[in-house]
Amino acid sequence: MHCPFCGHEETKVTDSRLAAEGRQIRRRRECLKCGERFTTFESAELVMPHVVKSDGRREPFDATKLAAGMYRALEKRPVSSDAVEQAVERICHRLRVLGEREVPSRTVGELVMEELRHLDEVAYVRFASVYRSFQDVEAFRETVDHLRHHRRRRDPNREQLPLLPGEQAGTDKER
Repeated sequence: MHCPFCGHEETKVTDSRLAAEGRQIRRRRECLKCGERFTTFESAELVMPHVVKSDGRREPFDATKLAAGMYRALEKRPVSSDAVEQAVERICHRLRVLGEREVPSRTVGELVMEELRHLDEVAYVRFASVYRSFQDVEAFRETVDHLRHHRRRRDPNREQLPLLPGEQAGTDKER
């Protein structure tokens, strides 16, 4: 590591700590020539795969473009930016774990739809209508029916006994 003050090549590490929730290492360094101290951050450089479009074009994966598409689907919906950023991180992680140099854009789209289904059902339908190029109302109906089917399967209160006397088992007061 070169000293940012005098350019000398030799520095020593005086302290190392985890930073950014364990995704980086913060190192405190001291120049062996001028004695100045400075901080560096180290993080793993993970290569994201290239996305192969339906027309055969290849382009580098762009997490900003992915987030923009999700924000467009979530426009005026009650979903926090933190939740969207976490969803983008999960998608990036899943793409890295695949270990492929190239992934079809369809794979990325399916991952986005899965995350949107958990974040907001309206945004899921919005994204699906553009992503799957719905041509008629029947396509919308099929998507909504699919969504309802998944909601019933994942409803954790459906088979629970009531907590308080007078409540009905398996109902959700908010619906």
